[in-house]
Amino acid sequence: MPPTLFTIGHSNHETDRFVKLLRDHHIDILIDTRSHPYSKYSAQFNKDILRQVLTRNRIQYSFMGDSLGGRPKSPDFYDEQGHVRYDLIAQAPRFLTALDSILDGAKRSRLALLCSEEDPTHCHRRRLVGRVLLQRGARLLHIRGDGMLQEECELSADPADASDAQLRLFGAEPKPWRSTQPVLSKDGPVTSPL
Repeated sequence: MPPTLFTIGHSNHETDRFVKLLRDHHIDILIDTRSHPYSKYSAQFNKDILRQVLTRNRIQYSFMGDSLGGRPKSPDFYDEQGHVRYDLIAQAPRFLTALDSILDGAKRSRLALLCSEEDPTHCHRRRLVGRVLLQRGARLLHIRGDGMLQEECELSADPADASDAQLRLFGAEPKPWRSTQPVLSKDGPVTSPL
C-alpha cells in the first residue's frame, strides 16, 4: 500500500483553527518545508512559536526547509529570471535524503507537509516536493482551509506540463520545471507575503 502524505498551508489561520485542522486529520508530525520558517503577517507560524503550540497539542514539529524549501540559498538553483529550478533541486542529494526520511516516517506516522499558501496549486509543497513524492509512489492529500481533504488527482493539471507535452510533440525543447513566479531578485530572495 502506498504511503499517504498530507499537505497544509498555514495561510492566516488562528492558532486554534490550525491545530484543529491537524487534529481532525489525525496528524502526528508536521514537517515544515518553508525555507524561511517565519511569517511577517501571521507571527503565530514563526518556527519557535509554532513548535511550542504543536508540542502542547501532542503534535511533533520537524523543520526540513533547509532541504525541502522552495527558496534555496544557492544561486545555482535559480534561472536568469529568478525562478527556482525545481528540476535541479529534485536531483540534489540533500533533497532526496529528506524525501527518503519522509517516506520512511510515513510508514509509522501521519505526516503533513507545511508551507504558507492555503491553495497548494502553485505552492512548492505540491509542485516540487509533492511531485517527487508522487513519482516515488506516495498518495498526496491536501488539507484545505475549510477542513476538507482534496486528493491530488482532483487538482487541475499543471498548465506547464500540458504545454510542455505539446512542445515535445512538435519537437521543441520543453521549459524547465521551475517555480511559477520569480523569487530571486538581484538583491536576493524575494520575501513571501505570508
